[in-house]
Amino acid sequence: MTESTVAPAASSEAAHLAAEASLYRLAAVLLSYPLAETQQALEDGRLHAALAPAWQTLTGDTWPTLPASANLDALEVGYMATFIHGRRGKPRVPLVANAYEALLAGETPGSYMLNVQAFYRHFDLQAAQGDEGHADEPDHLVTMLEFCTLLCHLEARAQADGGDVSPYRRARRDFIARHLAPLLHAVKAAYADAADHGLDATLAHLVKALPDWANRQRAALEAQAGPCPRPGSKAAAGAANQAMWD
Repeated sequence: MTESTVAPAASSEAAHLAAEASLYRLAAVLLSYPLAETQQALEDGRLHAALAPAWQTLTGDTWPTLPASANLDALEVGYMATFIHGRRGKPRVPLVANAYEALLAGETPGSYMLNVQAFYRHFDLQAAQGDEGHADEPDHLVTMLEFCTLLCHLEARAQADGGDVSPYRRARRDFIARHLAPLLHAVKAAYADAADHGLDATLAHLVKALPDWANRQRAALEAQAGPCPRPGSKAAAGAANQAMWD
């Protein structure tokens, strides 16, 4: 194999990883509480201009051009009605995993969140304080997406430095399998029963499209780094102690 054939392959891999990081980051932005900057980026097409190429690179499909909410108030109302408000004080579509009993699989919410935090601690992440962000909710979807963005950046840095990328791939594979993909599917299912509360069209499409993409991400990472350890196996126990990510 010549240097000329290796270089394009490496370049393509780096571009694919950059697209993955971009999609995680943009999804985190869109699913965070709406800001004026978010509405403006939806209106002037900047979000679409950033999202569409990443989606095309990763899936081969076209990200649709969708109408933005009429204004920031409409964006906020749709977000609040969908993800914050609901019956009996509970959100119609929770963005935190501990709100879904099926995801806890018999664990207490506290125990589940400790398992999520184990990933963050291994990569020296600390919970945000005050209004810094959603990291004080380790099982919040935005926090999970931001964590996957970080893992992509760490992998890209290792790749550029000629280092070992496999720990970051294994960590992302396991995190998607155990936490991110299940939460995305739960959010999508909940939204199917609450799709008439004015959620911005781009956010709605994201909620519907991300779960299947996460499944493909997991499959691609398993092809690169091996299958995700099954619960109860020795490999799973090792991963729980983060030995596989070192």
